Amino acid sequence: MIKKKCAIILGAAVLCLGLLAGCGSKKTITIYSCAEEKCLELMQQRLDEKFPEYNIQQTYIDTGSMAAKLAAEGKDTNADIILELESSYLQKCSDSLATLENIDFEQYTQDLVPENHKFVPAMRMSGAIVIDPAALQEKGLAKPTCYDDLLKPEYKGLISMPNPKSSGTGYIFLLQMINERGEDEAFAYFDKLAENISGQGFTTSGSGPVKALVTREAAIALGMTFHAAEQINDGNEFEILFFDSGAPYTTYGNAVIEGRQEDEDVMKVFDYICAEVSREENKIYAPEPIFLGTEITMENFPQDITYADMKGIEDVELKERLLDKWNH
Repeated sequence: MIKKKCAIILGAAVLCLGLLAGCGSKKTITIYSCAEEKCLELMQQRLDEKFPEYNIQQTYIDTGSMAAKLAAEGKDTNADIILELESSYLQKCSDSLATLENIDFEQYTQDLVPENHKFVPAMRMSGAIVIDPAALQEKGLAKPTCYDDLLKPEYKGLISMPNPKSSGTGYIFLLQMINERGEDEAFAYFDKLAENISGQGFTTSGSGPVKALVTREAAIALGMTFHAAEQINDGNEFEILFFDSGAPYTTYGNAVIEGRQEDEDVMKVFDYICAEVSREENKIYAPEPIFLGTEITMENFPQDITYADMKGIEDVELKERLLDKWNH
């Protein structure tokens, strides 16, 4: 009798544990993201709030590694959703991406919408010439008014720019110059500009030039518009300039891996990211409009930016060929 009671109790305990395990299990949705840390944190917070019934796992992967991973794994990758990968790499691996038939692409700035509808615009990031007027004034130097001004000997050691080989920011300045002047003249231009670069040479990161202004290692930066506005809002008296040829830029997108579009839960999460979280993220961290009818509300961020001719920005083969020629 005692053995029977023990068996009943043990059986009940096992059943309860099974029920608890079942209640505690959640469907996992996997996201690979190239976003910066603060954007990752905002995304995770919003997704956990909106979808407590899912286990949503974000993994940060840098742009180059993400592109290589998708190229190698294709549709067999563990990810369901890809966030904030450069559009050029999304185009290159488009065979592994789902066609997004239920997305309203009419709500986006149309020059950012891919013809194949394989990804959704996530952000546009522009470059600018950022100066420290006080530093220039101390040296009795005028503000530059065009790219050729940056080649003047009086600016020697005062200019900071990212290396295109390690920074997408550096690459957009290179591509803009090529589209404006042609390949040979553009490379000749940067050979001359290298003579005026400050410190140890071209920086490895896109944020490096604006940071060089903060530390007074440079007085002129070829950097990201957003980074410059952030520093101005932090109290640095910098000035953002755009030359007549306009602001260079690159674009980023969000996508779903081919086959995962058949999963209603994955698409529910993806639709929420595109409709809600991307809007919030753009407003706070990447204010250049990707949605029609939106306004830039970030303090000290330039309004009505004129963009440069960025033909070829989504061509990975072109990028690889051009970077092979870069020798700085």
